[in-house]
Amino acid sequence: MNTTKVADGIFRITAHVDTDILFEGLWPLPHGVTLNSFLVRGKESALIDGVCDWDGVPETLYAQLAQMEVELRDIRYAVLNHLEPDHTGWLSSLRALHRDFEIVTTKKGGELVRAFYGIDVPVRTVKSGDSIDLGGGKRLHFTEIPNVHWPETMATYEESTGALFPCDAFGSFGGDGSIPYDDEMDKKELDFYREETLRYYANIVARFSDSVLRAIEKLGGVDVKIVAPAHGIVWRRDPGRIIDLYRRYAEYAKGTAEPVITVIWGSMYGNTERAVAPLLEGIESAGVEARVFRVPETHESYVLASAWESTGIVLGMPTYEYHMFPPMAAVIEDLGRKGVVNREAFRFGSYGWSGGAQKELDDILHRLKMKWNFMDPMEFRGAPTEKDLAVLRERGRDLALRVKKRCGLAE
Repeated sequence: MNTTKVADGIFRITAHVDTDILFEGLWPLPHGVTLNSFLVRGKESALIDGVCDWDGVPETLYAQLAQMEVELRDIRYAVLNHLEPDHTGWLSSLRALHRDFEIVTTKKGGELVRAFYGIDVPVRTVKSGDSIDLGGGKRLHFTEIPNVHWPETMATYEESTGALFPCDAFGSFGGDGSIPYDDEMDKKELDFYREETLRYYANIVARFSDSVLRAIEKLGGVDVKIVAPAHGIVWRRDPGRIIDLYRRYAEYAKGTAEPVITVIWGSMYGNTERAVAPLLEGIESAGVEARVFRVPETHESYVLASAWESTGIVLGMPTYEYHMFPPMAAVIEDLGRKGVVNREAFRFGSYGWSGGAQKELDDILHRLKMKWNFMDPMEFRGAPTEKDLAVLRERGRDLALRVKKRCGLAE
């Protein structure tokens, strides 16, 4: 890959993580993900954020520096907005090649530098309002934005260009680095990144939505002309677009999201599966979009992204050994841990000799304080009857009407 120019004196250095990696050891990357670093060149140079230490990745960073005829000894500051190892794993190799640089991070960031790497490099701890003058008209300002999504996180702002470097904030999955800027994209490409941004937010950031809103408010007084996150594309034609997306996604944490229903179902022998189609007919008859996911066939990453954006959720699963169908229990646990709360909901499913799924569901909902507003569940023994299917159509329509009302779309 080649380095690219973000703005006057600012350059983007990109490594691509391929599709066979699970992000954080959890989340699939069918379209990969970029790891972005940024070099700011004044009289002194600062490298903002970094890359992981997976095979060949640090070397990609060094090769792109060489393209710009930048020697490692030219780097005066390594600015670490966020200490997660996908952005800092390169520090040990840099230390082995270059001895005279200073790490710039928050106080908690400094603690993590020692915990993760234990390298003997000077650490300058900064707080909101601090700045570093690189000379040549380049000055970096720092703002602490804790818990987006780790407690040591900060954002760096370069005043002459209006470039904001927020690390994981305003990031996304997807991309091989070949189209790194929003002003080089068409609508189809921007729509693709919107979907990858939603999945990234729901998988990585959603649990910290209150902190996201506080960070957006805190950065509100900054004249942002470029948003340059550590994952995904750089926004310089319309930086407000990605900020507004994050604001909207964070607001979903309160419970009312889009007028959409996510239908999550699993089936052992086809009895619960038979109930899915009439339920969808009922939802669609009220003019509400339904997104359907079968578990465990569909990875939780995609279920979570859809559920985060949905005001309504349907759970369809058989009873399994007096409990919920195990893949469904795992998905609901993840939804609760990520903060999918206050949704309109409905459960249905088949049982054989006994029920029991409801008790386990109630336990999870209570323990994770999910506060879903459930309609009466619909359970049937063995295969659903025609009467059962008719009730399911009615329940689907009723749930859709509840969702429309929550979203201010009631007829």
